[in-house]
Amino acid sequence: MIEYASATYSKYFFNYRKGKAMSKQKDAFPMSKLRWLWYNMKGTRVLFVFAIIGTLLYNVMQLTVPYFSAQIVDNFLTGEDARKNLTENTDLFYTLIILMVVVTVVRVILVYLDCMAYEYTSQKTLYRIRNFLYDKIQRQDMKFYSTYRTGDLMTRVTGDLDAVRHMVAWVTRMIVEAFSLYTATAVYLFIMNWKLALSVMIMSPVLLGIIVKFRADVAPRHKALREKLANMNTYAQENISGNRVVKAFAREDYEIEKFDAANADFRDTNKETQRTWLRYYPYIESCANLLAVILLLVGGIFLIRGSLTMGEYVAFSGLIWAIANPMRQLGGIMNEFQRFSASSAKVMEIYFSEPEIVDKPNAVSHPEPFKGKIEFRHVSFMYSDGKLPVLKDISFTAEPGETVAIMGETGCGKTSLIHLIPRFYEPTAGEVLIDGVNVSDYKLHELRKHIGLATQDVLLYSDTIEGNIAYGVMHLTPERVVKFARYASANDFVSKMPEGYDTIVGERGVGLSGGQKQRISLARALAVEPSILILDDTTSAVDMETEKEIQHSLRELDFKCTKIIIAQRISTTKFADKILVLQDGRITESGTHEELIKKGGYYSELVKLQTGGEE
Repeated sequence: MIEYASATYSKYFFNYRKGKAMSKQKDAFPMSKLRWLWYNMKGTRVLFVFAIIGTLLYNVMQLTVPYFSAQIVDNFLTGEDARKNLTENTDLFYTLIILMVVVTVVRVILVYLDCMAYEYTSQKTLYRIRNFLYDKIQRQDMKFYSTYRTGDLMTRVTGDLDAVRHMVAWVTRMIVEAFSLYTATAVYLFIMNWKLALSVMIMSPVLLGIIVKFRADVAPRHKALREKLANMNTYAQENISGNRVVKAFAREDYEIEKFDAANADFRDTNKETQRTWLRYYPYIESCANLLAVILLLVGGIFLIRGSLTMGEYVAFSGLIWAIANPMRQLGGIMNEFQRFSASSAKVMEIYFSEPEIVDKPNAVSHPEPFKGKIEFRHVSFMYSDGKLPVLKDISFTAEPGETVAIMGETGCGKTSLIHLIPRFYEPTAGEVLIDGVNVSDYKLHELRKHIGLATQDVLLYSDTIEGNIAYGVMHLTPERVVKFARYASANDFVSKMPEGYDTIVGERGVGLSGGQKQRISLARALAVEPSILILDDTTSAVDMETEKEIQHSLRELDFKCTKIIIAQRISTTKFADKILVLQDGRITESGTHEELIKKGGYYSELVKLQTGGEE
């Protein structure tokens, strides 16, 4: 990942409390939202500052045309010496006209370049943050993925980030433009005629009060709108991913109604947010339009009294929009700023989140393969959101090269147990050791690099079969891909496909049977030639003959590895060096196939059930 995402992040946020659930402290970030935005403009800050200066400059240039107009009116149209000046100072007249044209052209070019600078800065910032977020999401632990829904995460890296980009590209420019134009115009008008300027700008405090009230009303609505969008995206994502289940149960109408309800909820919240703006818009617009009325009344009186020239009145009239427009824009700007505030809070929640399971400062480096000895010493485990322990005082040893089978009823803690080996979770008590070293002392990347994992719930990527098998190994040769496919008894069915190993697998393995997907998953786990192979009911969907071939291949591997196998079939466990029976989170039986049959316990009953008492 880019340098920005590692060393720089550590430098700035090392003291940030790791593992703090950001969802419980929505605004407890190490920095403000605007400061965070500035931080992520690294590399484009100078350009952004120049863009702001450009905005200030082209708004100040707005004053030149009314100024030249006032000079033309007073000197060549309505002044006492107008006729004389028009005859004798023709050059000045044309000079003023040319200057008006030149300044307008220069200003148009400056506006274009300025908009391009803002857009370039926003896109670079968006690219940087999105890359960092993806990197951060990839490095999170299992607790993170059980906390955040996929649709919600997708909303954060798409819609929410677009609101952040919009803040840089448009909102910031509008804020600078509104305040610079208003300030420059106010100064110019006060210099020209402070009494009329004061009369015209008397509505500003009223408008400011309206904007402050509007901000208080609209802020919670934007937060609610953001949540409704995330819910709607989550429904859509879950429905698309689970389309087979939907069709299997003919629940299309139900899912359509559910999405329609979420969509309607989002629509209603969106409409209510817009109504909030519409309730305040008439007041804002009325304040802005009153300026022209005030100018007409007060300016007319000043003209009659002779305390204001026609040229000055023309200048005031030409600049009244420069006071009115910023007042009109403030409402829209505040609306967009609240959208940014709600969205950036969601983005920063992920941006500053830290996984609980990380490398220790003095983590042990172990690039070479493990010998494969696994020890559980009085291990207990409970999920952070659970109330009862899942594992209780688990102790066993798997020697290098041994096969340990784990059996037990559904929900007894088998999968939780194997998840402790690659440190997907940390035990709440006791130790898990590999080759005599606590797994928490190894570097995570090197620990997991030497562990092959194949689960019952298989995830295949939208890639070729070869690409899926070689997922964990860079530059795996086609010959070795075929070799590991043979180990997993997958070569026969892959070879019969029209494009063989170049066959594109659909999303999540669509187009393959459950058994085929499991065999490709097993081949993928074997391809890394792991020191420890963990199989979580990996052959549950294959036929008995294929399972027999797989078991034979696993015993004949040309590399040494310790195997931890979760299985429910006796045909899978009977050749294991050690069988563990888990019940209610505890090991109640331990031994070989023959030893456990003689004990007459759970395993013996299971053998009778599956073999019809033949053994």
